[in-house]
Amino acid sequence: MVDPRTPVLIGAGQLSHRVDRGEEPLEPVDLMAEALRRAAEDSGAGSAALTGADAVHVVALLSWRYRDPGLLLAQRLGASPRDTSVSGMGGISPQSLVNQACLAIQAGDADLVLLAGAEAWRTRMGSRKAGAELDWTVQGDDVPEARHSTADVAMSAPGEQARGVLMPVQVYPLFEQAHRQVLERDIASHVVAASELWSRFSEVAARNPHAWIQRAYTAEEIRTPGDDNRMIGFPYTKLMNSNNAVEQGAGVILCSAERAEALGVPRERWVFPHSGTDAHDHYFVSNREHLGRSPAMRIA
Repeated sequence: MVDPRTPVLIGAGQLSHRVDRGEEPLEPVDLMAEALRRAAEDSGAGSAALTGADAVHVVALLSWRYRDPGLLLAQRLGASPRDTSVSGMGGISPQSLVNQACLAIQAGDADLVLLAGAEAWRTRMGSRKAGAELDWTVQGDDVPEARHSTADVAMSAPGEQARGVLMPVQVYPLFEQAHRQVLERDIASHVVAASELWSRFSEVAARNPHAWIQRAYTAEEIRTPGDDNRMIGFPYTKLMNSNNAVEQGAGVILCSAERAEALGVPRERWVFPHSGTDAHDHYFVSNREHLGRSPAMRIA
């Protein structure tokens, strides 16, 4: 017998919208809407898994700003949620949203929750470069700003800002060199080890239909700077950096076991989140005890 308040993941959806292959651009809210429609299809419950949502939570967006993206997303899907939110900036926010949704379902504060995120940086940067205006949705001032589901905090200290240590391109190489020292590697062998790891990542991506770049690279190709693989921040060449020139969206549907039953979702489609944790290191890099280790990762 399953407790009716047990959180259940009933559907997941994602898409890579290939504007680089001629597809017409979609704004971020529409990427999220399509991802959630796919999640609803995945659940077997169809549109009822969307229109009955009583909460819609969105991961913070960088490529476009909406006053309340969760509300706009709900409108696209025909839902009338009691609660909408957007996360603060930070890499743990997707996991935080899942954890919060499960706790809300367990406590009886929600029965059906939609979570989504998307970016359309490729189109946004292309329009900026061309000096063109995008006709994407702008919510009026009559729409209240969304509640923040996670704190929106300063990510750098004044002293760091004064020295230009702000962006990943400055910070991550510091982490990498500190981590290299923890591992007691010289620079050359560490670069080889990192490139071999990235090569294995690329082999996985080559077989993943949702990866933006579906090509396997050798370790030597990855670590060797060139015209198409410039050095970004040592030891990271372009192929070792995350790629934000994409148009991608993803979404999941969480609900109570009781609601999953009512929606007619087959039991074999139920996924039970047994546990979840999220943690963060000190937001200010200069305040961290050690740059080569992450207590938050260990604790989580």
